[in-house]
Amino acid sequence: MDSIGILSLIFLVLLQSLASLSLTVSTSKATVVVHENTDAVLSCQFKTEKETNPRIEWKKKGKDITFVYFDGKFSGSFAGRAKIEGATVTLHAVTQKDSGLYRCEVSAPADHTNLGEINVTLNVLVPPHTPSCEVPSSVLSGAGVELHCKDKLSVPPPTYIWYKDNKALSTTHTTDTSFSMDTDKGTLKFKSVSKADSGQYRCEASNSVGAPKSCVAHHMKVIEYQLSMTTLIAGAVGLFLLIVMCCLGVCFCHRRGCCKKKEQKGRSTNSYNPPPPPTRNPKNYKHTQSFMI
Repeated sequence: MDSIGILSLIFLVLLQSLASLSLTVSTSKATVVVHENTDAVLSCQFKTEKETNPRIEWKKKGKDITFVYFDGKFSGSFAGRAKIEGATVTLHAVTQKDSGLYRCEVSAPADHTNLGEINVTLNVLVPPHTPSCEVPSSVLSGAGVELHCKDKLSVPPPTYIWYKDNKALSTTHTTDTSFSMDTDKGTLKFKSVSKADSGQYRCEASNSVGAPKSCVAHHMKVIEYQLSMTTLIAGAVGLFLLIVMCCLGVCFCHRRGCCKKKEQKGRSTNSYNPPPPPTRNPKNYKHTQSFMI
C-alpha cells in the first residue's frame, strides 16, 4: 500500500472517531399515544463528546412555539405537573390540549457538533362525551326532517347511532325504511315523515377509547291535518253564499240609483262654467250716435 492509501485510511478512521464522539440526540419512541388523565413520557437521550453540562430545552410546536422546559424549569401550563430525568420529560394527567409535536433540543458548546434535536409526537385519546342532540318537538306529516347529533370532544372522532323508543335504528337504508342515517356525521334524515315516525329519539356516540355516551331522549310528534267531507261541504257553501250576497248588493245598488247619482254628481262637479261678461265703466262710456226724437 502506498503512502496516499495509508493517509486516506487514517483520515477515514479519524472521521469515524470524531463522529462517534460528537453530540447525538435520539428518542426511544417518536410517537406517544396515551389516554386522557394519564401520564405521558416523552423520551429524549443524548451523548456528548466533551460537554459535561449540556443545556436542555423542550418546546411545543403549534401556531406558535411555546417553551415546555427552559432554563432548568418548566413553564406555562406544564409547571407543577411535569418532571425531567436526564432529558426525558414526563407529563402528568394529560388532556387533549397537550396533544401536539414536541421538540427536545440539546446544546453542547464544548463539542464539535454543539446542537442536536429530536421530535416526539403526543396523541391524547379522549373517550366519548355526552353528545348534543337536535330533535324537533313537532313536525307536519309529509315534511322532510333532519335530526342532528354531535360530540366535538372525543378523540378519535366517534361514530353515531340513533334509537327510537330505545330500539336501535338500522344503519343501512332500504326501500322499506323511511329514513337514512349517517353514522360519521350523526344525522338522521326523513324524506317524508308519517304518523308512524312519532316517538322518542336519542343518539349514542362511541369510539375505541371508552364506554359509549347517549343524550337524553326527545319526543318528536308528527301532526296530521285531516279535512272531513263535512268541513269541505261547509266551506264550499259558505263561499257560494258570500258570492250571492255580493251579487245581490250590486243589484240593489243599481235599483236604488246609487251608482247613477254618483256618476251625475261627478259630472256636475266637472262641468264647464263660462266666465262672467265684462262690465263697462260709465265714466269711460262715449256717445257715438245721436238719437232722433
